[in-house]
Amino acid sequence: MSEENQPNRGDSNRRNQEPQFNWRGFILFMLFVMLVLSAYVAYNQKNQPQDWTFSKFKENVEAGNVVSEVSFPLQLVTSDSTRKEVIEGYYRFGPDKAAPAPEQTAPVMPGSIQARPGYVPFRVPVNLDLQKDEINALLKTKGLTLTARHTDATLTSLLVTLLPLILIISVIYMLIRQQIKTAGRGALNFGKSRARLLSLDRNKITFKDVAGVEEAKDEVHELVEFLKDPKKFQRLGGKIPKGVLMVGPPGTGKTLLAKAIAGEADVPFFSISGSDFVEMFVGVGASRVRDMFEQGRKNAPCLIFIDEIDAVGRHRGHGMGGGHDEREQTLNALLVEMDGFDTQEGIIIIAATNRPDVLDPALLRPGRFDRQVTVSLPDVKGREEILKVHSKKVKLAEDADLSKVARGTPGFSGAELANVINEAALLAARRNLKAITTAELEEARDKVRWGRERRSLALTEKEKENTAYHEAGHAILIELLEHTDPLHKVTIIPRGPSLGSTMWLPEEDKHNDRKSELLDDLVVAMGGRVAEEIQFGDVTNGASGDIRMASRIARNMVCNWGMSTELGMIEYGENESASFMGRGTNNYSQDTARKIDQEVKRLIDDAYAKAKDMLLAYKAQLDAIALALLEYETLDGEHIKEIMQHGKLLNPPKNHSKPPPPPPLPKSAENRPARQEDEDEGGLAPNIVGAPA
Repeated sequence: MSEENQPNRGDSNRRNQEPQFNWRGFILFMLFVMLVLSAYVAYNQKNQPQDWTFSKFKENVEAGNVVSEVSFPLQLVTSDSTRKEVIEGYYRFGPDKAAPAPEQTAPVMPGSIQARPGYVPFRVPVNLDLQKDEINALLKTKGLTLTARHTDATLTSLLVTLLPLILIISVIYMLIRQQIKTAGRGALNFGKSRARLLSLDRNKITFKDVAGVEEAKDEVHELVEFLKDPKKFQRLGGKIPKGVLMVGPPGTGKTLLAKAIAGEADVPFFSISGSDFVEMFVGVGASRVRDMFEQGRKNAPCLIFIDEIDAVGRHRGHGMGGGHDEREQTLNALLVEMDGFDTQEGIIIIAATNRPDVLDPALLRPGRFDRQVTVSLPDVKGREEILKVHSKKVKLAEDADLSKVARGTPGFSGAELANVINEAALLAARRNLKAITTAELEEARDKVRWGRERRSLALTEKEKENTAYHEAGHAILIELLEHTDPLHKVTIIPRGPSLGSTMWLPEEDKHNDRKSELLDDLVVAMGGRVAEEIQFGDVTNGASGDIRMASRIARNMVCNWGMSTELGMIEYGENESASFMGRGTNNYSQDTARKIDQEVKRLIDDAYAKAKDMLLAYKAQLDAIALALLEYETLDGEHIKEIMQHGKLLNPPKNHSKPPPPPPLPKSAENRPARQEDEDEGGLAPNIVGAPA
């Protein structure tokens, strides 16, 4: 997307948005009007003339208090609206009745009454028909001049009367107008597409920001090249794919890849989520699909990105709503628009999902989604590149080894690797370091994979000893068995949901598991329970996670992977034809189910017996590892090898600093029975690779 076109698209996007009512400005304007009215009323009340009776007026004229000057005229005001005659003027007050100095006086506008220092305005209602001669005689004796003035205050009084009503009506009108406008916009635009024209004026993402998925980048890069130079591909009669479906596990960068396409392509890019199509009203989703493609045709050639398309593209006929289900109508509209009878070229659909198995087959056929791009988990090289991309935003130490972190994070997605860098930065900040070192990166790796250490958890010495033997049993079997991954670390510090952890990491990325490796994993899973039984003659509920993991491995070996000599290479699972009805029936008989249970039990029993024989043979090493764990709490794989070879720890950990013991719990907490959710503590997590135990 070229930078010179970006402002135009931003302006177009802003033009499409309807102006919102400025409530803040309206409220400020109303407050200003009210303030002006209040000041006007207060000013008028302050300068309101005194109302005199004619007798009082006569007394003040005879006393010489009433004046008749240019600055303070004595006026006879007549009005058609009130049909009254009023004498308005000023009178002097105070001990000094002298007229003010000329510089203190100012000319008065005709028809106005303004107070001056030493003078007060007055007003006297009169009746000329009856008092004309008396008034003339009174004023003549004092030499006062009466000026006639005619006023018509009809319009002024009308405005003063109607102004509050006008303000109230204006406020009501603005409120009703806004409600009608909002309701009308919602009613008219309810079936409009919610696709947003992406504006990349800020935070522009390109292919340089995407790492670890080189094959996927190459495939979608063809779209950008075609949009920039279509003749290059059309020269031999080739056509660009109408749709590209990106599939892969969560966090692998599907949406990030779409943003990179938008950053590279110099064409309009619309973005929408699959859930934006589906509404409670029937027909709205299909209408939004049609409107989305109509916008695309107006801006062709263009790209339309649909995130989480499985929300609208699921198998038809698998719901209880029949053929009139709203989701199916939306899907039908999408199928027709992508490759129907009247389909035009120029619109390329890019969709992302992590559930391609639930999509309708008609949606996946060539002509609609011609190409499926698999965005898989990165390998060790890809993980290192991803770490380098995210480490550009933080400050790394010169000796920070990202390749070591990449080798120790098999199975991590791009989102998890970004989280590792972020956690390492936070950890370095808490330690007041100037840069992130390898130690912080490895600690962040362990935190993301296995959880944070819970050093504040209060454990009794008996529980610590039980956990130490449990983890020592796992560690010894990992070292003794041939087909296990190298041991990484053993700790009895509570981390995540477990009271202790035994961590092992593969030397290289693994995509398949051999039968011999799975059988050894079963033996390792049994090591914790066997060690407890050998040492204490009793068992705890801490092996629930081990049992769950071993049961799943054994059942998959029998039912899914064909690794049972008794049942052969046959898949035993649920009947998919009835699964959509909520009744997961099995596709095998009860007799076969009994054989499956017997075979699963045989695999686990054999693993338990083998683990017991090996731990009994290495009882001295079991005790030595458990005692070392009680003293040092955390041992690396090299420390376990030293104990296995020499029977003792030759090079103890250098950073040996046990934390202070936590405060004792109250008796009511110490004596409470074990909770159901505590059963997983101390067990292996479901993940085979590097699982805590």
